Amino acid sequence: MGKENQERLPLEEIVTPLLEWYQENARVLPWREQTDAYHIWISEIMLQQTRVEAVIPYYHCFLEALPTIEALANVSDDVLMKLWEGLGYYSRARNLKKAAGVIVEKHGGIFPAHYEDILTLPGIGPYTAGAIASIAFYQRRAAVDGNVLRVYTRLMEDATDISDMKWRKEVTRQLDAIYPKGHCAEFTQSLMELGAMVCIPNGEPKCAVCPIQGFCQAKKHGTQMQYPYKAPKQARRIEQRAVFYLMCNNRIAIRKRASTGLLAGLWELPNITGDLSVQEACDYLAQIGVVIDTGKGIIKESQKKHIFTHIEWHMALFRMECKLESSFPDDWIWVEVEELAAKYALPTAFRKLL
Repeated sequence: MGKENQERLPLEEIVTPLLEWYQENARVLPWREQTDAYHIWISEIMLQQTRVEAVIPYYHCFLEALPTIEALANVSDDVLMKLWEGLGYYSRARNLKKAAGVIVEKHGGIFPAHYEDILTLPGIGPYTAGAIASIAFYQRRAAVDGNVLRVYTRLMEDATDISDMKWRKEVTRQLDAIYPKGHCAEFTQSLMELGAMVCIPNGEPKCAVCPIQGFCQAKKHGTQMQYPYKAPKQARRIEQRAVFYLMCNNRIAIRKRASTGLLAGLWELPNITGDLSVQEACDYLAQIGVVIDTGKGIIKESQKKHIFTHIEWHMALFRMECKLESSFPDDWIWVEVEELAAKYALPTAFRKLL
């Protein structure tokens, strides 16, 4: 069905109405105020898996702290993670720093202008490379993300699984071919904007105000909600965790996570897997040398849930006071609560417990 519709609809017919609509309806966003490649890059990475409203304050703070690629390449990991704290998917921030180092080393600190060079940078795939190449450098390169795929599949009534990477490359090729010379930045952003504001991901699309509704096969046949199609995901693995809020001499214990894996290199409250009772939690702490002042009370708070892409944490927080004669693990450090908020990057999973 999708291929037949593609033959009936010349894609280039959507270009003019989409550009005209975008000119009249585009949201005012800080990264649209200029076309600096560094700024576009930061915004695109932040916008992955994150709502626009949440990104805006992070975007301003990040660029104020790290106004140049060189500054990003040289920032300490702790400062970088503090700037990213709350945005989630922290590998994005680590890859930003890696890529900045590559740009400084191989490109003299100047963001590369060619799509192929952009694509070689850590953390940058075809979508981000296309966005930067078209918006910052006016190249005929499509940026095909979830918003654009939703527009495309409804427009074409294409039921292909959007996880199919070979098909995504074909969609990208088709869109590359219709990019209007001199208006590449606007066309990329018009497709994104249409998907975000009109051909929306949740709920009925706003077809009545869509500038390309006359070309849309799903609108014509009333099948909008059937697209896009994506095969069901595997169920997330549920993991029970006991998390310890341990005070000693008016300071709280934290430790740094391993340099690889989930939440790599971030600070956390000490924790272990398992759904522990209060007694089991005390027994575990005793095994690692922590002496609990039971006279000051032990509180086990109700479980809270935090969802990652493939894992779901069910966390119970234990609040306890430690005695000074404890033998604490070497990888723990003790910080004041105010210092924890101001200096250390604590993932949202732990912040929500506090």
